[in-house]
Amino acid sequence: MLEAGHAFNALPQRAQATVNCRVLPGEPVEEVQKTLARVVDDNQISVTPTLIDVSSKRRPHAGDCAGCGADDSGFLARHPVIPTMSAGATDGLFLRNAGIPNYGTSGLAGDIDDVRAHGKDERVLVKSFNDGQEYLYRLVKALSSNK
Repeated sequence: MLEAGHAFNALPQRAQATVNCRVLPGEPVEEVQKTLARVVDDNQISVTPTLIDVSSKRRPHAGDCAGCGADDSGFLARHPVIPTMSAGATDGLFLRNAGIPNYGTSGLAGDIDDVRAHGKDERVLVKSFNDGQEYLYRLVKALSSNK
């Protein structure tokens, strides 16, 4: 996001650019800051973090989590768990920092040609919402079976 000046017909006295970085777990924020400063390569421009660093350690692969094995329904075989990183924010880092392993999943499948996340007219298709609820229901049932 770029900000500068107060009117379109006046030269701004200051300008600011906000760069939203998605920092990987285990990556120090200071290293990201140094990389941005190196890329900008101008000593008149300062690179300053705006949020407090609450980074967390990497978690074990979801396939290694305790209690995630038994599934007589075959649901997990049809919907394998694969590691990904969400570009969105969750509370997972706070739980990891407290020593509580956690894993996330989303049941939403959207239209690849109609992405409206965090934009004007943000929406989720009714079918995607309903399918997502069914997916999450079946996932919880598969993971909570006592075998």
